[in-house]
Amino acid sequence: MIVTFLGTGSGAPTTRRNVSGIGLRFLQAGKWWLFDCGEGTQHQLLRSPMKISQLEKIFITHLHGDHLYGLIGLLASRSLRNGEASTLELYGPPGLDRYFRAVMDTSPVHLQYPLQLGIISEGVVYEDDDVIVTCRMAKHRVPSYAYSVVEKEKPGAFRVDLAKQIGVPSGPLYGALKRGEHVTLEDGRVLDGKDFVGEPQPGRKIVFSGDTEPCTAVLELAADADLLVHEATYASKDKELAVRSGHSTAKEVAELGKKAKVKKLCLTHFSPRYEDEDGDFTMADLLAEAQEVFPDTLLAEDLGSVDVKRVRKSVGGKEEPCYNE
Repeated sequence: MIVTFLGTGSGAPTTRRNVSGIGLRFLQAGKWWLFDCGEGTQHQLLRSPMKISQLEKIFITHLHGDHLYGLIGLLASRSLRNGEASTLELYGPPGLDRYFRAVMDTSPVHLQYPLQLGIISEGVVYEDDDVIVTCRMAKHRVPSYAYSVVEKEKPGAFRVDLAKQIGVPSGPLYGALKRGEHVTLEDGRVLDGKDFVGEPQPGRKIVFSGDTEPCTAVLELAADADLLVHEATYASKDKELAVRSGHSTAKEVAELGKKAKVKKLCLTHFSPRYEDEDGDFTMADLLAEAQEVFPDTLLAEDLGSVDVKRVRKSVGGKEEPCYNE
């Protein structure tokens, strides 16, 4: 799973940062999901490794323009470039349906693929055999939701070495043992498949905060996450601006990440006031402020990516990263 940032600025685009949009790629499945779709997102896609034809789902955190105004254009381009594309699922807070209908009524877009629009509330948003998406209400000036994407636990690796050691012939019996079934050998021995499978492999957890002040809901949602992507619009010295606008400071986010025991923290949604490298307070200062509290913090950059690898336990219990997922 790879998180790729299509926009990391706040409010309006700048020459260095576009407004909000984050892609989540599932490498083995050959698909990706989009979280928020600010103006210019589809143009950023042209410069990214993601293809619009492989976009499967869009999750909108809230209805402020810097998270939403690129949506209709992206939906239209998906038709123009891909013809009969596959179904696209769109999820977002109450009002997204009214916004979509209003634009369609005023400036119709003839989508050549099925679009499923789901209005979210706190709880499970989507679930399949591999992953579950949950949302919680964050704390912003308008209804805003944070999302967690959690992979489901996978069975442990089959102990081929152990099966060979006790003389189990390769073939269908291996498959039965791997599924945890009981197997009877020709010599009468009965084997329990559970004895030939290693520890279950925990799934990865990635959390996207959307726009929010520090709040309990996001703290709880982010608990033990492999990666927390959280807005950090302001520095602590501009705390008053953060409170006034319903945003977070870098230090507050670092404290939240530490309390939630996340493995890695990535900050995004930055005010342009810190972009001047010769200014009194720079992006490097913003990062230092966060790292003083939570060292494993990084700043998101437009078209930059964060790889969240699956960690598997080997036969000896050692944790090893899996590089092809």
